[in-house]
Parts: sequence; C-alpha cells; structure tokens
Amino acid sequence: MSGTPFDFREPSGIGARYDAADPQLAIAGAFDHNFVLDRKTKDGLEPAARLCDPASGRVVEVSTTLPGLQFFSNGMLKEGLGPPAPRRGVALEAQHFPDAPNQPAFPSAILRPGEVYAERIAYRFSLE
Repeated sequence: MSGTPFDFREPSGIGARYDAADPQLAIAGAFDHNFVLDRKTKDGLEPAARLCDPASGRVVEVSTTLPGLQFFSNGMLKEGLGPPAPRRGVALEAQHFPDAPNQPAFPSAILRPGEVYAERIAYRFSLE
C-alpha cells in the first residue's frame, strides 16, 4: 500500500488520487475498496477514519469495533436517481471483510444459531 493511491496514513486530498495510474482505480472509476484497520484491541471501539473539508471546516470521524472499512467515493453513479454525480460524495462503511466466509485467515463473519452479533460504529461530526 505504501507509495500507492491507497496510502491514506497521512492526510491527503482524495480527488487528487482518482486519476492515478492504478488498475483498481481504473476499474471502479474512484475508490470502492475495503481497508484493513490496524486494530490495537480485540473488542474496543477504535478510530478508523477521519475526513475533513478544509474549505468548510466540516469533519467526520469514524470509530468501530469491526476489522474493515469500505471506502466508497462514487465513481460510477448512473442516470436515474438524479443527475450523475461521480466522485461527489463518499461513504465510510465499517464492516467485516468481503468474502470473509470463504477466507479462513480473515476474521469470521459467520453468525451461528444462538450466537449474538454485537459490533459498534460511531460517527462524530464537528467543525474545525
């Protein structure tokens, strides 16, 4: 991930990365990728992402107990629900890893009868 358009460990603009020469970005037209979170605890709520808009000062912070974060930035919105607006929005979706039921090395996403599913996601909105 280091040195790629997917390296968001340091603050950086999203839009400047859309047209980077990367086959994954070319397929999706923008970001639609699951990021593995560097969790420090097994069960605690931990920071996952922080987005800010320098022009307005708006900030959103996401914390979760889940192992992954899907980052979607709308590369292929089509006609139908209003005018197309590719790359004009983002979604941060805390989740288990895609294909987890088929990947034994991934954290399990299987819920068996009688088990309780309990995860937490917290969104914090503020102004800088």
